[in-house]
Amino acid sequence: MKRLGWGMIGGGEGSQIGPAHRLGARADGRFDFVAGALDHRAEIGRDYGTQLGIAPDRAYGSWQDMLAGERGREDRVDLVTVATPNATHFEITKAFLEAGFNVLCEKPMTMTVEEGEAIVEIAARSGKICAVNYCYSAYPMVRQARAMVRNGELGKIRLVVTNFSHGHHGDATDADNPRVRWRYDPAQAGISGQFADCGIHALHMASFIADDQVESLSADFASTISSRQLEDDAMVNFRMEGGAVGRLWTSSVAIGRQHGFDIQVFGETGGLRWTSEQPNQLVYTPLGRRTQIIEKGEGRLHEDAQRLSRVAIAHPEGFPLAVANIYCDLADAISGEIRDGLPLAQDGVRSMAAVHAAVASARENGAWKDARPSIFR
Repeated sequence: MKRLGWGMIGGGEGSQIGPAHRLGARADGRFDFVAGALDHRAEIGRDYGTQLGIAPDRAYGSWQDMLAGERGREDRVDLVTVATPNATHFEITKAFLEAGFNVLCEKPMTMTVEEGEAIVEIAARSGKICAVNYCYSAYPMVRQARAMVRNGELGKIRLVVTNFSHGHHGDATDADNPRVRWRYDPAQAGISGQFADCGIHALHMASFIADDQVESLSADFASTISSRQLEDDAMVNFRMEGGAVGRLWTSSVAIGRQHGFDIQVFGETGGLRWTSEQPNQLVYTPLGRRTQIIEKGEGRLHEDAQRLSRVAIAHPEGFPLAVANIYCDLADAISGEIRDGLPLAQDGVRSMAAVHAAVASARENGAWKDARPSIFR
């Protein structure tokens, strides 16, 4: 199997997400890391790229240099990952798609719904793949949960309850930490803080497992640390097109919670629960029967859960390998086999529409808002 060329923009030294991408992209031997513009400081980015093994002529000082350099190469990269601050996602993703590159963009994909709709149209026009890194949807037991819902094992879905809450931004004296500060700065993060940062992971997961889309929502936002311009806590109620109702809490000031991402899906004939801190297990309760724990790696799992498991039962597969599963699906897609679970630009624009709807709702004391982008209404 031919290895594909991979390049990265952002995710440099000290980045929170960069190492997960580098581990994930190369975990299964599907990609070689051959190009990068890893830092907005040109010399630092070039130096770090060569430290990671990129050839000096492909360790670029800026994304513009990388676009110009890769565009003219016969061995140009097959995939570009955009792991820069939120405000830059649209410009970079648009430029590389229009130049004929496949792109994996970190979330949120864009800052506005209009930008998101433009990316969907550009990807369609270019014939290239634009994926969004909703990597939690690539855990094997999340894929198992989705397959069980699709297979009718829970009956019609009635209710989804999910949260993504942690306490790592709960220290008001840490306001000048650059890894924290940008998340609450509208110039860098956009119109939403915690909901756009973590809440959309939970909202995407609700749609992913329930196999349904969010139609409308009502939101309450709070900035519990007064120096913050954007919310650090949010509660969102939502309704789905198929009739299910949803409840979502997301917070960055829940001191004592570490990662805090979990989801429960309740149907007419059963319920499921998955948590990111115990990702190898899916808790399943059929109506009128005992609760069961389904383990990653055990027999008779649905195909997608089997395909994306690498190690034997009772051995953990963590976050970098969930990211690796996104790269596996991308490698297949670039080779012509589109995987149904791969999150694409359409998912990215749905998330951004939900963010803008939630902000508008919170400003109007929880008024219900249409959460769909115009292209999907």
